[in-house]
Amino acid sequence: MKKLVTVLAGILLVTSINAQSLEEIVKKYSAANKHDQISALSTIKITGKMSMMGMEMPMELWMKKPDKIKTVTNFNGQEMVSAFDGTKGYSINPMTGSSEPVEMTPEQVNQAENNNLFTDYLANYLKEGKLTLVGDDNVNGKPAFKLQATLDGGNKLDLFIDKDSYLLLKTSTIINQGGMSMTADSYMTDYKDNDGVFLPMKTTTSANGMDFTIEFNKVEVNIPMDDSIFSLK
Repeated sequence: MKKLVTVLAGILLVTSINAQSLEEIVKKYSAANKHDQISALSTIKITGKMSMMGMEMPMELWMKKPDKIKTVTNFNGQEMVSAFDGTKGYSINPMTGSSEPVEMTPEQVNQAENNNLFTDYLANYLKEGKLTLVGDDNVNGKPAFKLQATLDGGNKLDLFIDKDSYLLLKTSTIINQGGMSMTADSYMTDYKDNDGVFLPMKTTTSANGMDFTIEFNKVEVNIPMDDSIFSLK
């Protein structure tokens, strides 16, 4: 009888350790990504490049607390720009034949907000009731929690959190490109602390049989940024 009680106690202990709640996962995710460090900053500028089909495109990300973000990607001397001023988002894409700002879709605004390091978007989704714990999964041999967020417009974003480090290993979502729907899978690697900014220095995305990689090489913090930087209109 004593042995049986001991065995049952051990089972209950293992179960309590493994059965992480959604709230606990999000809290540990925020701690692992050192969001407390980022909250002490005022601005972040990241320089890097996007590589696709043998081409390299320089890019910059500008962020200002609490929710302003701008992305600039240079392609053959032309700048593709997206900016969110905290209220509305606009983009300029010369590849479409126009240099006029176009208002961003809810899906594009979601993506911009998720890229803003000042936004603890998982905690926000949890607070808004838009986040659920789907179950367990595996990403490149690493056990992971699978979470799902419901984005504005009804689209779903799957997030895979490493059970050991509580860092984001992968995201998966349906995107619309040129009127076609496709699955985009992104893998985050090479995490590094840059003067209080902890982030993956490399992200590889696969969509519709095509791969592209974003790599960061420089992070600057607390540099002056006028609000006009984030306004395209």
